[in-house]
Amino acid sequence: MATCTIKTISSFFITSLNKSVLNHSLLRKQSLFRKNGSQTFAGYRAAVLKEIGKPLVVEELKSEKKLKDSEVRIDVHTCGVNSSDILICQGQYGTQPKLPFIPGFEVCGEVKELGPGVKNFRLGDRVIGLNKDKYSGFAEECVMMERDLWVIPQSMKFQFGASLIDTYGTALLGLQRRAKVSKEDVVLVTAAAGGLGLAAVDLAANVFQAKVIGVCGTEDKACLVRDKGAWAALKYDPEHVYKKTMEVTNSKGASIIFDAVGGDVFKEALKCVAHEGKVIVAGFASRQIPNVPTSLLLPQSVSLIGVSLTHYREANNEVYRQIGDNVIELYDERLISPHVSASFSLDQVNEAFEFLSLRKSTGKVILSIR
Repeated sequence: MATCTIKTISSFFITSLNKSVLNHSLLRKQSLFRKNGSQTFAGYRAAVLKEIGKPLVVEELKSEKKLKDSEVRIDVHTCGVNSSDILICQGQYGTQPKLPFIPGFEVCGEVKELGPGVKNFRLGDRVIGLNKDKYSGFAEECVMMERDLWVIPQSMKFQFGASLIDTYGTALLGLQRRAKVSKEDVVLVTAAAGGLGLAAVDLAANVFQAKVIGVCGTEDKACLVRDKGAWAALKYDPEHVYKKTMEVTNSKGASIIFDAVGGDVFKEALKCVAHEGKVIVAGFASRQIPNVPTSLLLPQSVSLIGVSLTHYREANNEVYRQIGDNVIELYDERLISPHVSASFSLDQVNEAFEFLSLRKSTGKVILSIR
């Protein structure tokens, strides 16, 4: 997989980055153990948001002293960098985070410590976790609930573990459980080169053997989507997408549309849906949540389906757990392969944000922390 280091970033980040790098080099020369009176505690490094809209600062923090009943302490090796992390840090995610705040929810690492009530994990287990209660994944360690962890095989690389369950789990829920995808379907995927879109392409084409049309932003990204298994991949143009979809489907339209964009792309994609087709609403990469008047639905006979892996965590935890298990099994059987376009160190966290914000990424962006 390709890796990328950004040498030039906006001046907004440069001052904080230079200061933080100097501080980190000094911290590395000191012991990770400190004395507080008669008590010794372990320290760990984390990327911390101290002020909304400002760059993250990497600093050493004190570990939580005692785990609650069902909590697990993880040595974090990798963490996915997601657009939601950026929006939270910019104050654009609905609710304001309590500062100081450590972003990052999609972690992969090893079990370091178990709470007294934890039953399904052992010290040293390699695990994937989705930590949407506390976030805190941009750090050398984090604490999570047992219910949000999955054991992974020894053969799985940590960078792929942090690229797997959130995107592939959401795509699997939408395509298999909600839309009942089969090899007879034509699946139109928007934002097909993004983390969620590329997961949907991978699953639809390589697991369910459906015919996939991927829509993305550039020709380079279209090449990646075709390499991932799409029958056709197109730069976004409403007329071209509609024409190609009708050509592929003998003017019937796509039986399943997997939309992770929202905005105008969603409205144009609706024009491509077949009779009794299914439209999966899985994300809003455009940051524009479309209003869908019934006049767009009533002339047709289509199903509009919302899908959220996080919602299943509370509404049907058994399915939430099973989806994670299924995705790990598909990876272990080499039926799916997450794409990581860039990997950054913890000290480069603001560069990772810049890289993602400028839409340079394809698939997933990862922080390699250990």
